[in-house]
Order: sequence, then structure tokens, then C-alpha cells
Amino acid sequence: MQDISNTQYFKVQKEPEIQVSEVIATVFTALMEKGYNPVNQIVGYIMSGDPTYITSYRGARSLIMKVERDEILEELLDNYINTRLTK
Repeated sequence: MQDISNTQYFKVQKEPEIQVSEVIATVFTALMEKGYNPVNQIVGYIMSGDPTYITSYRGARSLIMKVERDEILEELLDNYINTRLTK
């Protein structure tokens, strides 16, 4: 029989926080390596939410699904605007 007089401790380790820019770079590289047009595939994913636009090669599909699509769009737009304004 179990001793229920003591409290058990359970500690869950958090995954390290994912940087959206790193996710985009990793997914982009995986798509390139597989011969896809990364821009078309990422746009397809953002517009539809269908993860099959992203290859599972190198874990790219599961990685991109760890961030919200609006975060991806925000990162891309922010980078685009900052690049344009700093020229």
C-alpha cells in the first residue's frame, strides 16, 4: 500500500522558448534542401493553416506548428519594414 502522508513532487521541465526568426530560417532551409520554393510554401501555410505545405524533413513541419501563424506573419512583416526603412 502507498504512503499517502507525504506530498510527492512533480516537476515539468519547460521547453526552451522558440524564436520565430529561428523557426522561419530552419523551415526555409529545409524547404530549399528538398527543392521546394520556400516563399510559396510558407505563404500557403500562413494563408491556409495546413501544415502539409511544410516538409517534415528535418522536423520543419512540427517546428513551424509550435509558433502561431500570426507570429510568423508579424516577424516577416517587421523584418520587411525594418529592412526597407533602414536603406
